[in-house]
Amino acid sequence: MNNTSLLIGTILIILFSWFFSIREKRYHGIARFFSFESIYILILMNYRIWFREPFSLHQIFSWIFLISSIYPGIAGYLLLQNRGKPDKHIERTTELVKSGIYKYIRHPLYCSLLLLGTGVMLKDPGIFQIILGIINALAIFLTARIEEKEMVIKFGQNYKEYMHETKMFIPFIL
Repeated sequence: MNNTSLLIGTILIILFSWFFSIREKRYHGIARFFSFESIYILILMNYRIWFREPFSLHQIFSWIFLISSIYPGIAGYLLLQNRGKPDKHIERTTELVKSGIYKYIRHPLYCSLLLLGTGVMLKDPGIFQIILGIINALAIFLTARIEEKEMVIKFGQNYKEYMHETKMFIPFIL
């Protein structure tokens, strides 16, 4: 792993976390930092073997998770952008979005990060990669829980009802 790449990437992730949530006192960005960072480290560890043994079981599952991460990320982002009526960026939506993928799960962007991190981890599922995968999953869960408290403050009873109507990450399950 290249230390310069790790340092530059980490600085960029810190800046992103600061400018898009933490400085506005939206503290889910702190937990989300650990998700971004764990995924970034996994990519740095595994990019050289991305296509090695393409038909091995762990590679097949890796690709399933990676490809599955695309839809919730894109659909969630586009819905927030188009229906959330954001003030400058999607972190500052002014309308609660409850349609499309949001009809089934509250956190499609975090679902996407969970799938992405798992897919990257499965490229070379060693002990350190598995630990980073667990860190990513825990960080995503914590991020979602913190953000939900922020959304209850922002959208009130409407968001509380929405929480009872939907699952966090996986429709009908979790």
